[in-house]
Amino acid sequence: MEDIIELLQERNIEVPVPLELPDEDDLVEIEEAILISLPNEYKLFLLEVSDIVCGSIEPATCADSQSHTFLPDMAARAWDVGMPREYIPICEHANGFYCISEVGQILLWQYGCDIEESEEEWPSIWNWAKDVWLES
Repeated sequence: MEDIIELLQERNIEVPVPLELPDEDDLVEIEEAILISLPNEYKLFLLEVSDIVCGSIEPATCADSQSHTFLPDMAARAWDVGMPREYIPICEHANGFYCISEVGQILLWQYGCDIEESEEEWPSIWNWAKDVWLES
């Protein structure tokens, strides 16, 4: 995990308006807004690296409610188009959403498909960050 955090920090792109990291209170507000507890590993991910801009995809954020990546808004969009409610989107994708299960497994949910049909999965958010986000 530490190695992946370091890689992400090294590849962080400077942007005119930098993202902010959430604090614990922000995460409690997010959980209340989406009515689901965030897996502990995902909380750590949000607290440590959700301010990083890297590659071509944009993971969900929790500090700025005006951002197009704000987690409650992303979750509402994902659930509205059919992603199962027990999953939390972590990143929008051209064909759907990367999402996290309550046990921390990451899946790629595609529009119109059952989550069980997902052929792409990662055991943790850190594996996903290494294999997908850093490579995007």
